Amino acid sequence: MNLLVVGATGTLGRQIVRRALDEGHEVQCFIRDFQKAAFLREWGARLIRGSLAQPETIPLALEGVTAVVDAATARPGDGLGIERVDWKGKVSLIQAAKAAGVNRFVFFSILDAEKYPQVPLMDIKRCTEKFLAESGLNYTILRPCGFLQGLISQYAIPILEKQAVWVMGEASPIAYMNTQDIAKFAIKALSTPETVNRIFPLAGSRAWGAYEIIELCERLSGQTAKVSKMSMGLLRGTQRTARFFQWTQDLADRLAFVEVVAGGQPLDAPMDEVYQTFDISPKEITTLEAYLEEYFSRIMKKLKELDYDQRKIRKKKAPF
Repeated sequence: MNLLVVGATGTLGRQIVRRALDEGHEVQCFIRDFQKAAFLREWGARLIRGSLAQPETIPLALEGVTAVVDAATARPGDGLGIERVDWKGKVSLIQAAKAAGVNRFVFFSILDAEKYPQVPLMDIKRCTEKFLAESGLNYTILRPCGFLQGLISQYAIPILEKQAVWVMGEASPIAYMNTQDIAKFAIKALSTPETVNRIFPLAGSRAWGAYEIIELCERLSGQTAKVSKMSMGLLRGTQRTARFFQWTQDLADRLAFVEVVAGGQPLDAPMDEVYQTFDISPKEITTLEAYLEEYFSRIMKKLKELDYDQRKIRKKKAPF
């Protein structure tokens, strides 16, 4: 299968590329910056220059493509904004895919997007789902709720570096999933007829609250976390202030998303039917405990090696 991956340099997108190549698919990636995407070429993917913010570049990327996996989203600081990329860009991509005769389209949304119409990114995801469903393409919509990879910078590194761990609002429990496992579902959808024109949640083994994750990190690292809590009132005030200025609109939109992860409502979903439909065993899915145990095991081993090397250097420098 000739596959186009959009958002291929992202945390999830790169895992989709890796999985697709490992399973023998021809993969091309829709890329803005070839330098940042050099590793994808080294893996064996073909790079096509373009951007969802430039609709005229999309048709060339779709030539000869039989399936699209869309894992793209606007990133903080890229200056493009979620409306331009996640709405207008996605509409252009879907329309171009339809015109090019693409057979399958896999789109990544967010779990419970329809419950938060006041949150710009969630509302855009919901609208994109609807637009794709009405496009006539054979689609599969996957709705993850959180990536295990994000826990490293959010919890693990601050605890190791004795910095503050920020907990926002009521800290909704989230059923995080490894992006490698999410990629497995995305590629499996391409060869599973039962997934056509359907929407599936993607949730980990269970939902974890912020303080549970902090406690686990403390136990695995042997460190004590410095926890700081930010109130929802302060976050909402910051959001309202940011909306007064044109250059902070994207910041305001992302602050609005905090309501999803800090409102106290669990982000989780039953997965029995999903596993059955995709013919994937729950035993294949990485648990949060196993993921963090592996991370801290590698980090603590490396720290011990560095400490040992430093002690050797000090010993050599000692005059007696």
